[in-house]
Amino acid sequence: MAASQPQILLVEDEPAQREVLAYNLEAEGFYVRRAENGEEAMLLVAEALPDLVILDWMMPLLSGIEVCRQLKTREDTRHIPVIMLSARSEEVDTVRGLETGADDYVVKPYSMRELMARVRTQLRRVRPTTTGSALNYDDINLDPETHRVNRAAHELKLGPTEYRLLVTLLERPGRVFSRDQLLDHVWGRDIFVDTRTVDVHIARLRKALTVHGGSDPIRTVRGAGYALG
Repeated sequence: MAASQPQILLVEDEPAQREVLAYNLEAEGFYVRRAENGEEAMLLVAEALPDLVILDWMMPLLSGIEVCRQLKTREDTRHIPVIMLSARSEEVDTVRGLETGADDYVVKPYSMRELMARVRTQLRRVRPTTTGSALNYDDINLDPETHRVNRAAHELKLGPTEYRLLVTLLERPGRVFSRDQLLDHVWGRDIFVDTRTVDVHIARLRKALTVHGGSDPIRTVRGAGYALG
């Protein structure tokens, strides 16, 4: 997985439907992890937090409704957008899905174009750089199209790793990222890097952000990780 790729967890128990969906998502540039039931989905979430979950309602072992409920009641996963897929088209079912915490509800059969549009809409909320939107926090501004970073009136020079670290922190100000989560977002799951490497690059990012003065915007949370602000 490229570090900049949004990661989508696709939970669908019907193999043919799962592969069609995965094919289309990967064609859109997303990194897709597949689960064929709710229990497997929760195991994959424990391994690495996805940026978005596409979740079928009717599944064996653990229903989509129950998976959604668990995700939305946990502190570390409640921010993850969930798109619920269901053949249930009655209003009462839609309401139930949304009340459980789903961010969107798509009735089968659906058009693939519509689903992709809904995926992008939800990702825009949590990963704005994937749509080219600028990121801002306090006096820090990052333009993903030009890869330029400014703080106050000064343009900052960042290495590629420090840039990706800053993008990750800017996309979710206030959220505490563990070292393992930063490794996943910045380096990617397919590359082995020691967690101490994160500390080294955080130190470099701090130095770059404060080279022209100003307070250090990165907060160290003892035993947990790092956060912006």
